[in-house]
Amino acid sequence: MKPRLVEHFDTKVVPELMKEFGYANPMRVPRLKKIVVSMCLKEATSDQKVMDRAFEELAVITGQKPKLTRARKSIAAFKLREGMPLGAVVTLRGRRMYEFLDRLTNVALPRVRDFRGLNPKGFDGTGNYSMGLKEQIIFPEINYDRIDKARGMNVIMVTSAGTDKEGYQLLEKMGFPFRKN
Repeated sequence: MKPRLVEHFDTKVVPELMKEFGYANPMRVPRLKKIVVSMCLKEATSDQKVMDRAFEELAVITGQKPKLTRARKSIAAFKLREGMPLGAVVTLRGRRMYEFLDRLTNVALPRVRDFRGLNPKGFDGTGNYSMGLKEQIIFPEINYDRIDKARGMNVIMVTSAGTDKEGYQLLEKMGFPFRKN
């Protein structure tokens, strides 16, 4: 069975974007390629348990095992040595990507306190969108009683769009609650 957002994309988003941008071929319509969810944990350099909890939480949120990220070079001011564990990253594609996006837009973001919409200035110039989340507790999969500390995460939507306007229209039609300025 197809995820709900794939069905929505095929039936509603593709025809609307074809009409709006004048595409002759439906394969020219921008698509979501992948979603990258990452956590950077500076306290993980001194305590391995912090990294284990973050890995566990990220795996529960995304439904996929995270990959460990390490420091590329030593920085004495930050007490950081090359190869020290720094964070965790998950790259979602296909079915898991659409299911995560559905949960993010319909369940998690409405649970953010004082939420007025996503900043439409988070695009990088080529249609990819980045956003930061301050707490992992906005996801219903996280048990509030078991968390030791609120950790933030970065979520990056990588699209096949060529411009920010195409990327914005794609994500807005997919259900992203962008702020109206």
